[in-house]
Amino acid sequence: MDLNIRDAEIKDSSAILEIFNYEAENETTVFELRARTQTEQKEWIKKHSGVYSVLVKENEGSESKTIVGYASLSPYRSRPGYKTTAESSVFVRADYRGKGVGNDLMKALIERASKNGFHCLIARIAGPNEASFELHKRLGFELVGIEKEVARKFGKWLDCAVFQKILSS
Repeated sequence: MDLNIRDAEIKDSSAILEIFNYEAENETTVFELRARTQTEQKEWIKKHSGVYSVLVKENEGSESKTIVGYASLSPYRSRPGYKTTAESSVFVRADYRGKGVGNDLMKALIERASKNGFHCLIARIAGPNEASFELHKRLGFELVGIEKEVARKFGKWLDCAVFQKILSS
């Protein structure tokens, strides 16, 4: 694993919150319509421990480390039969996009998911998001469907692309 990628801690909640809230308030990459609170973010991190990991990447070569992106594993569905499938997410600070941060985080997340015993990863990507589509394809995810107009944000109907990666046979 990249030396600048590590498990998220509660102390990282402000940096993760800043990245997430930027997306919630300015982009269509998440279907949240409002910013999370600090309390909600800390609870989210607590729920994502154990097999449902959150990884963060810190900037390289800086004396004061800054979190520039994060990736997480979440339960795919609540029914017990789905326990070997996880949903993956990755978010990168706007000023660090296109620098390989998402790629590094996703590779580490896939490795973690395999280590944690997951058989399958599902990525649900709000579209259009060509950069995320291409990232997932490069990492072996396959497009398995498009959910048409399943969300509404900023006065627009949004599709959700579903990508899948089988981790083991």
